[in-house]
Amino acid sequence: MVLEGQIENLEFLARQVVEGFIIGLHKSPFHGFSVEFAEHRLYNTGDNLKHIDWKVYGRSDKLFVKKYEEETNLRCQIVIDTSSSMLFPEDAALNKLKFSCLAAACIKEILRKQLDAVGLSLFDQSVYFHSKCKSNIVHHKMLGAELEKLLQLNIENRTTQAVNALHQIAENIHKRSLVIIFSDMLDRVSDSNEIFDALQHLKYNKHEVILFMYKMENLRWILILKIDRMSLLIWKVAKKSG
Repeated sequence: MVLEGQIENLEFLARQVVEGFIIGLHKSPFHGFSVEFAEHRLYNTGDNLKHIDWKVYGRSDKLFVKKYEEETNLRCQIVIDTSSSMLFPEDAALNKLKFSCLAAACIKEILRKQLDAVGLSLFDQSVYFHSKCKSNIVHHKMLGAELEKLLQLNIENRTTQAVNALHQIAENIHKRSLVIIFSDMLDRVSDSNEIFDALQHLKYNKHEVILFMYKMENLRWILILKIDRMSLLIWKVAKKSG
């Protein structure tokens, strides 16, 4: 439970949240990738005729068959910004980092129930912790322990290099992963387009990207869920008066 700004037993709390969330749902929002089209190749004698792309044949007078990606379980990489700016607001029950840990633990629990693979990346000036996506119990316990450590984090003057971190992560995770990022994106870069380019790098590598971005609005910290160009306010906390 959350008591005076402290989270006691993160794993238990995550399970309670997830159990309440999935009651009445027929299907989880996090689900393995289905079989989907990958590319064309020239038809070879003996290939199944049902895979011939007749539209391509009509344009080129050549027979091509469709190749498909094999059905796989979901691979999800959770990425958390642990720079000092994520420790705000200092006087709230949940600061940005603690909320990120709780949300990450809930997502991890959903994936555990579905036997899907999950990994964790932590960064500030650089990516200092990175685990590959796995689904075994030992791996889940290890990730839970890392999230518990973050709850105690209280280091000042840790800047962030989100751009470099995202480029590095994009090159080190399996293609076609779901990448969930928690950050306030307070990167000290001269051009905000650099952050956009880093996110596009993930998209270019065929990852699905969800960004939970914190920002200040009317003296309140709010959390914006960004999926491509859609935004949704999902959390806000007002600074205590006095």
